[in-house]
Amino acid sequence: MDMNAVIRSVIASGPEIIVIVGACVLLMVGLVAEKRYGRLLVGATLAVVIAAAAATFALAGAPRTAYGGMFVIDDFAIFFKLVLYLATGLTVLMSGRYLEEEAIARSEYYALLLFALSGMMIMVSGLDLLTIYVGLELQSLSLYVLTGFFRHDPRSNEAALKYIILGAVSSGIFLYGLSLAYGLTGTTQLTDMATALAHGRATDPALILATIFLVTGLIFKVGAVPFHMWVPDVYEGAPTTITAFLSVASKAAAFAIVLRIFLDALAPVTEIWTVLVAVIAVLTIALGSFVALVQTNIKRMLAYSSIAHAGFALLGLVAGGPDGVASVMLYLLIYTFMNLGIFGTVVMMRKGDVRGDMIADYTGFAKTHRGLALLMLIFLFSLAGIPPTAGFFAKFYVLVALINQGYVALAVIAVLLSAVAAFFYIRIVMLMYMREPTRSFDLALTPSLRLVLAIAGLGTVGIGILPSWFLDLAQGAILTVMR
Repeated sequence: MDMNAVIRSVIASGPEIIVIVGACVLLMVGLVAEKRYGRLLVGATLAVVIAAAAATFALAGAPRTAYGGMFVIDDFAIFFKLVLYLATGLTVLMSGRYLEEEAIARSEYYALLLFALSGMMIMVSGLDLLTIYVGLELQSLSLYVLTGFFRHDPRSNEAALKYIILGAVSSGIFLYGLSLAYGLTGTTQLTDMATALAHGRATDPALILATIFLVTGLIFKVGAVPFHMWVPDVYEGAPTTITAFLSVASKAAAFAIVLRIFLDALAPVTEIWTVLVAVIAVLTIALGSFVALVQTNIKRMLAYSSIAHAGFALLGLVAGGPDGVASVMLYLLIYTFMNLGIFGTVVMMRKGDVRGDMIADYTGFAKTHRGLALLMLIFLFSLAGIPPTAGFFAKFYVLVALINQGYVALAVIAVLLSAVAAFFYIRIVMLMYMREPTRSFDLALTPSLRLVLAIAGLGTVGIGILPSWFLDLAQGAILTVMR
């Protein structure tokens, strides 16, 4: 590789370099900074995220590849990186007061967040299965540690252990599928792999096996059935801010590589994976919706809600085409706002002896905090898909894409299961508005947390008011990933 190519590659990966260097600096700062410098750590982490976002905007324009075609900067990658920056920034804002309350305010937390972010960024820009795998493992290793950040809490330790074991299994499955695909095509680059598969036979048993293993490894990362078992325990045991980050950033990055691999490398064998993904999507929505009905812990309820939403997003992948892909991208953007908003309210409840993890903790909340209860209602209605919130349009565009492709039965099933899912969201609204308070509410409502709730609320309402504008934004970003 000549010097000009090296320089171009470094420039193309500038945002990732900024994030990784920033994480290393934060680790060093943590060696000398005292506990009272918690706000400094929050500000420094936000500065790194903003700098990476600015560098990403500077790279916008014509797609450019780097590192011998293994890495790409295109509109598709930029869209997902902006979602990741949004999720990371809001998580950092939520974290300051929460970490102090939990007595775990350490620079390692913020450094690991940035390392996880850098892994996700590498994933969404990967044009090679090996590049994607490196990003995937960097993200996973960071999240394993963050999940178990409550070192003296048995639930956190158990969650981290389950996440590590099941994550290692899924990584092995994905690697095996990758090796089979390499053996069949002689390449790990997505575009070259698609060209090689186009000249093969879709009925080749080795090809079918490779596709199944790749699908299985990726399905675990989005938390879909039957590889969902880690989600509830990890969501419940991890620090609430990390649960929020996992639920949106990790899912967005996972869906980015799902779209790239399925619509690029595996595009010639669509008939193999379409039926498989459709069945997985329906089972995922069904399990997530029905099991969430009986949950009493709000983090476990939101975990099963996350599973159901992953299934709905997978239906957009089944629909395929520009409309299907754009619907998935819009879904993930909307999900970021509304899910971080609802988790922000859970963080807000954490003060003193109150953790805010139980659904019963919100009984009569609207009687004493009307404005905050209204925000919660907006987030919950959006998660349920009730118009005119953004969540309604997230599901609506997926259903339209399905119907346009002739998957009417799938659309009908999805609507029926959405009606089931609406119950457990509305149950919380009922507790807030139709019951008398059983205790006084002492909230940890800091200015940064107010900002998080305001941004999440504006995003949820704003996209509900102008959904077509955001859909056009997503459609403009898919041109580089659709073959």
